[in-house]
Amino acid sequence: MQSGSGASGGGQALAEAGIEERLEAHRAELTGYCYRLLGSPFEAEDAVQETLVRAWRGAGGFEGRSSLRSWLYRIATNVCMDSLRAGSRRARPIDLSPASHADAVLPGTTAAADWIEPVPDVRALPASGDPADVVVSRESIRLAFVAALQHLPPRQRAVLILREVLAWKASETAELLGTTVASVNSALQRARATLAQAGVAADGEGAADAAGMDKEHQALLDAYVDAFERYDLDLLTSLLHEDATLSMPPYPMWLRGHADIRAWFLGTGRGCRGSRLLPVAANGAPGFAQYRPAADGRGHTPWALQVLDVDAEGRITALTSFLDTERLFPLFGLPLELPGEPGESQQRG
Repeated sequence: MQSGSGASGGGQALAEAGIEERLEAHRAELTGYCYRLLGSPFEAEDAVQETLVRAWRGAGGFEGRSSLRSWLYRIATNVCMDSLRAGSRRARPIDLSPASHADAVLPGTTAAADWIEPVPDVRALPASGDPADVVVSRESIRLAFVAALQHLPPRQRAVLILREVLAWKASETAELLGTTVASVNSALQRARATLAQAGVAADGEGAADAAGMDKEHQALLDAYVDAFERYDLDLLTSLLHEDATLSMPPYPMWLRGHADIRAWFLGTGRGCRGSRLLPVAANGAPGFAQYRPAADGRGHTPWALQVLDVDAEGRITALTSFLDTERLFPLFGLPLELPGEPGESQQRG
């Protein structure tokens, strides 16, 4: 990743070449990188903003011995490492406790900082590029992959992302982290072993690719919207893998299997009847903004940001409903109320 430019002229050339535009061109990929490290789109965007501010302030001192991209990644890594040293590991409910049953008492919520949070594809994925690279980028922001990354120490996390997801050379990674190639290779080996124990591929592969979704998978999503909006739980259950999970951060409990998920929607979750769904693209996966009927009967109000995991056989294996709509709906550019009747969201999709 050597640019070949001289040390003395790099900073001046950068400063004279529309630095703000050049820095902004890297925002999406840096956001994806920071999101994988931190597990929160809000923390990731803060980290990227800090990275770009530091780069803008330091443009005059940029020596040009490495590419602008690698320089930005070095700054972003340092910003994220500082954040990780100050905080605790984020997780999914499924990572923290055994499954509950539908008749369990709903526990209290916990802090937003405890949970992996969803990220809009448009903010964390490149708009274009080599199709194979785009697929890897998409798979590596899946909720399961990002959650698995949180089990790694921060430096191992960075090494694995740089080497396996971004395809950096060991020498480039070592230079960025200020360490040796041998240390990078050792960290990568340990990180791979940890992810293997969690049943997650090191490059995030394994789920159906939302971007390349075929007609059969699209039909599945259409059927899901139809079933959810009509509250046809027979149809909804038929779309789920027999071991599918349902979780609802920031509540720590979660459910597994047809019987408990169905019973939940008929019991504690019965307020979801009459909901409307709008499609969103989150974490490289299909998702929906869920609006429940308003208390006054006028329109619908935000309830959850749903992210679905769909396996290669076209079955829904996980439904994660993030309930922090006050923060998430603006992040995804979603309206804060919906007029009209159920069924109209299918026409919008």
